[in-house]
Amino acid sequence: MIQNEMISVEAITFNYPNGQTLFEDFSWKVEEGEAWVILGPSGCGKSTLLYLLAGLLSPVSGQIRIEGEKLNRPRPQTGLILQDYGLLPWATVRQNAELGLQIRGFYGPDGTHSPRQPVPKRDVTPWLDRLGISEIANQYPTHISGGQRQRTAIARTLVLNPDLLLMDEPFSSLDAPTREGLQNLTLELQLEQKLTLVVVTHSIEEAAFLGKNILLLGKPVHRQATIIQNSHPIGAEYRKSPAYHALCDDLRANLEGVSSE
Repeated sequence: MIQNEMISVEAITFNYPNGQTLFEDFSWKVEEGEAWVILGPSGCGKSTLLYLLAGLLSPVSGQIRIEGEKLNRPRPQTGLILQDYGLLPWATVRQNAELGLQIRGFYGPDGTHSPRQPVPKRDVTPWLDRLGISEIANQYPTHISGGQRQRTAIARTLVLNPDLLLMDEPFSSLDAPTREGLQNLTLELQLEQKLTLVVVTHSIEEAAFLGKNILLLGKPVHRQATIIQNSHPIGAEYRKSPAYHALCDDLRANLEGVSSE
């Protein structure tokens, strides 16, 4: 199957106004439908790279292209899921899941122009059912568990039919059984929806499970992409395999290497 290029990071340089340079002449490519993880310790710039891909930050030089188009602002077809879920505390689960649809109805499919004709109303119920949160649809975020909040954030994103899903430390605050269940669900949805997936994490175990391709970031400045590929089929049973544990060991050794450079 011929894959098209989804993300092209082309010789970017980025630094915060009063801070250290994080990326310098840095390039990286992601093909359509691939599952990627950006792995590195706290403060290495992995979330910054994700926000650059989301169009929330812009490089000082170089450019980022998504599906061949230069990225100048947030892209409507890109879904972003944050660590703190980003839910409105005064809105129910259903209302939070509908939030993106309401915004799109105001700004239009391109995210800029108000539509001339009303955008057809889409029902979020199928996604609430698919994610197992339909029974709590009328409850508020403070009354549900962390895993349920994250499922609500996923529903709000996927109802918009994104082709690129960016996730920033999405499961780090959850207990182990909930975290593993949502990791399994993420892979199922990625394959089911044919999503290009990029997940930021500092967890070696999570990176080994979610990523067919893993971008390692150590100490800044980042000038070259260090990539580890996972050639084994991933899924719920993969976590129990010797190959998974071997990849964890390989990632740990490589991460120590790039962090000490």
